[in-house]
Amino acid sequence: MATATERIPVLVTAQEKAVIAKMAQEAHLSMGEFLRRAAASFRPSEDEQMLDGMIEQIVKTTAQASAAIDDALAFVEASNQRIVTLEAGRTH
Repeated sequence: MATATERIPVLVTAQEKAVIAKMAQEAHLSMGEFLRRAAASFRPSEDEQMLDGMIEQIVKTTAQASAAIDDALAFVEASNQRIVTLEAGRTH
């Protein structure tokens, strides 16, 4: 096994640290080794992957909806300008 030489500072609460320390002790591991193994074994669940996909789709559709609204507002503004021009050219 390669010697660890890099640090990853992680801030936790005192309560979180106590829980991690207890779990590491129960596993007969140092906290560093416990956290390395936990990180190495972490795999996002299918639910998390699905949520990520849904969020990505929401972001895309929100951008599309925003662009459509901008187009509609521009059309209304142009239409209003045409009406003003037509009304100005009308004689009463």
